[in-house]
This record gives sequence, structure tokens and C-alpha cells, in this order.
Amino acid sequence: MTRFLRYIVSAALLGAATLAAARGNELAVGQAAPRLTMTTLDGAHFDTRELKGKVVFLTFWATWCGPCRAELPALSRYASAHASQGVVVLALSLDSPADLQQVREIARDLSFPVGMLGDEHVPGYGRIWHLPVSFVIDRQGRLVVDGWKDKDPVWNATRLEREVTPLL
Repeated sequence: MTRFLRYIVSAALLGAATLAAARGNELAVGQAAPRLTMTTLDGAHFDTRELKGKVVFLTFWATWCGPCRAELPALSRYASAHASQGVVVLALSLDSPADLQQVREIARDLSFPVGMLGDEHVPGYGRIWHLPVSFVIDRQGRLVVDGWKDKDPVWNATRLEREVTPLL
């Protein structure tokens, strides 16, 4: 019985460690957000470290994700309405390169930069294992919203106004 109990405890610890790694165990609300660099579909380069002084809303999505597609218009309207106040919305698609045309078609209607992730593991943020998942970084470069801890990962206009606007 003791050997079986040790096996169960070991399996649970291994599972917890794997989940922590997948969720981005470097993330801590109130601490410096991990650096993320991206190249957009039109070739522009963004580095979150260079966006200090701006409020950054970072979202991971995919064309096949219904909730992702549902929140993109609200993010686009918010980005347009608040760009002059210092908000930057960045979106990274988890779609495969074969779906680039479909990503471009969706991105054409958005007011913010879109890039392709290329790899589901994002240093500092972990393996992107569910969608959508979003993170908010304040003007000082600190993580304010950790999407892995979000009970409702889909953002709408009300939530953006409540949680992001006060940071502007």
C-alpha cells in the first residue's frame, strides 16, 4: 500500500510541475512581464520591452476558435477608441502557416497588429494550451492580468473598460 501511495503522490507532483511549466511559471501579477517579440503579418516588429509607457493587451487566438473570433471585434473597437491614450493591442495567432490567408482575412478587419506565433511555447508565458488567453501589461511593464488565471477568458467591451481603461 505504501508503494502505491508513493506512486500516486509522485504522479500528482509530476502533473502539477508539468501544468506549472505549461502555464508559464515565470508569470507573477505585479512583477515585470516576460519579454515578448513578434513580427506582424505586414512585417512590423514589436518588442514588449520597447512598449514601456504604453498599456499592452496581448492576446493569443486562432481562426478555428469561436470565442477568439467573438472577442476580436470588441478588442478592435477598444484599440481604436483608446490608441491615443496609450493602449496597444497585439494578437498572436496559433494557426499553422497553411492557414495564413485566413488569418490575413480576419486581420484585415482589425485595428491592431496581428502576428503568427509559429510555436505554441512562448518563453515566459508557457505553452499556449487553451484559447483565447490574454495578458495585460501596465505602463511600467508589470503584468496586471494573467490570462492563465482567468475564469472567463473572453474579453468584451464592459470588461475592457473595467480592467484596462483605469490603467490608461
